[in-house]
Amino acid sequence: MRIAPYGERALLAEPDDPHDVPSLRALAADQDGVVDAVAGARAVLAVFDPARLTAERLHALLASADLAASRPDVADRTVELAVRYDGADLAAVAEAARLSPAEVVEKHASADYRVRFCGFSPGFAYLDGLDARLHVARHRTPRTSVPAGSVAIAGEFTGIYPRSSPGGWQLLGTTDAALWDVSRDPPALLTPGTRVRFVPA
Repeated sequence: MRIAPYGERALLAEPDDPHDVPSLRALAADQDGVVDAVAGARAVLAVFDPARLTAERLHALLASADLAASRPDVADRTVELAVRYDGADLAAVAEAARLSPAEVVEKHASADYRVRFCGFSPGFAYLDGLDARLHVARHRTPRTSVPAGSVAIAGEFTGIYPRSSPGGWQLLGTTDAALWDVSRDPPALLTPGTRVRFVPA
């Protein structure tokens, strides 16, 4: 694992395997003195209170972490999302992958996903686990408006648009799930480490 200072009150830790980011974020967040732990695509930013935790101590804790052991309340949480595979790009993805649309649906829905990190907009989660045959590039020119609930893929990730917004991912389908709700605690339905299953509706 690579660990480097990020200013005077944070460390940036990059695990050897980016799939370990959710486990590393959970471990960092559980340390006394860590005030925030933010997951990215390949690294975790751990912000600490110097009055309670030194950079050297946090560095040692992260470097010796057993990332195979995820925090149970995160790793065991699975969210099932019903999806209508009616996306505007389903046929194009099938052609690019040299599969039928039905095969694309089967491969996408049969995979086990896990939230690696969140970003782009509130409630937007980047999901690991996409079948390698469905790794397709995003559109060169993004759409000006993607409908809320759109289930999409780009590169190695699957994601769901929490609200209508511009976006360039390939659209496979739609879900009615509320990805972001400020009356909920936490507001995001999908958080780093959460496991996700897509169920064809």
